[in-house]
Amino acid sequence: MERSGTQQREPEPVLRQGSLLLYEWALRRGTLRDPGEAVAELGLSEGELSIALDDLARHGLLQRLGDGDAWTPVDPTVAEVTARAPLEREIRERQRELSRLHTRLRPLAALFAEHSRSGRRTDRLRQVDSPAEVRRELSAMTRLCMEEMVSIQPGGGRSPNTLHGIVAESVGMLERGVRVRTLYQHTARASLTTQTYVRAVSAAGAQIRTTAEVFDRVIIFDRETAFVPQPRVEGRPPGASIVTDPTVVGFLYRMFETLWRSGRPFDLDEMNGGRLTEQGETVQDRLASDDLKLAILRLMAAGLKDDVIARRLGMAPRTLRRHLRDITDELDAESRFQAGYRAWRLGLPLEDGAGDGEPEDRAVDGSA
Repeated sequence: MERSGTQQREPEPVLRQGSLLLYEWALRRGTLRDPGEAVAELGLSEGELSIALDDLARHGLLQRLGDGDAWTPVDPTVAEVTARAPLEREIRERQRELSRLHTRLRPLAALFAEHSRSGRRTDRLRQVDSPAEVRRELSAMTRLCMEEMVSIQPGGGRSPNTLHGIVAESVGMLERGVRVRTLYQHTARASLTTQTYVRAVSAAGAQIRTTAEVFDRVIIFDRETAFVPQPRVEGRPPGASIVTDPTVVGFLYRMFETLWRSGRPFDLDEMNGGRLTEQGETVQDRLASDDLKLAILRLMAAGLKDDVIARRLGMAPRTLRRHLRDITDELDAESRFQAGYRAWRLGLPLEDGAGDGEPEDRAVDGSA
């Protein structure tokens, strides 16, 4: 593949203090004719004056008058326009280069997809053990995604570094007309970092919901490619399995749709200024809280320990204990056993969704 011959441009240093002093001095005088006078008034050495002159001339802020040694200050707006011209030409050339690259390689995507569909079944499940390689694959898929990306992100709020890195990719997909839907657990609502991310992508058209259900992480692109995390081994960050088998991807997509229908919209406008209940909560938060308490009761009924319940619902053990106190208070119970019995007598659905397995630790965490 041909490579561009240009090297990455080094960033220009900021204007030095001596340069700023000399520019202001030239503005007051109108012209700079006698460097010695500037040296005396500004307290600069001849070497510092020479550096300042070169600095201002390189930025287009000083211009020679004719063939002499006099300089005149230039409006920074004019200097900016002059400096931008070659950069804008380079940007246009880069865009043309990107277009040529797309023209050369994009037609091969259909050939690759056709080969993948008609290839051996073992080719439809690819193991990627390196987390860095998983992130590269995810970034590539976000650029190639044409119609829809859906993702399930269990646990509580996600890390600032993770979310900061995917905002631009998510917004980029939305600007291309790609539909983006993401499902979190209710505990993510308390994360300020996640709220910031939701605000940014929702403004661009993404749909975000939360649910109390327990699930594993998965990301699906165009209903054709799914990223599923590998089990974590000995505390090392896990890789992922990249699945293109239509039967498996279709099953995962239907699982997402089932969970999506049970979710509550993650609507920050309603959370921050919506209709309130008598207890001062938003209706949205009240419904999410009720879902969460029901999920806790289900997991208690399944016989899981507190640390397991907290981990599966993406919350701290202290937060779980607070919810347990609220549950026993609401059911007017004196113990957790009595709370479970009274929930059963009330006919609450305690058998649904408890399960025995643990969700995987964070692995495929590079997309919305």
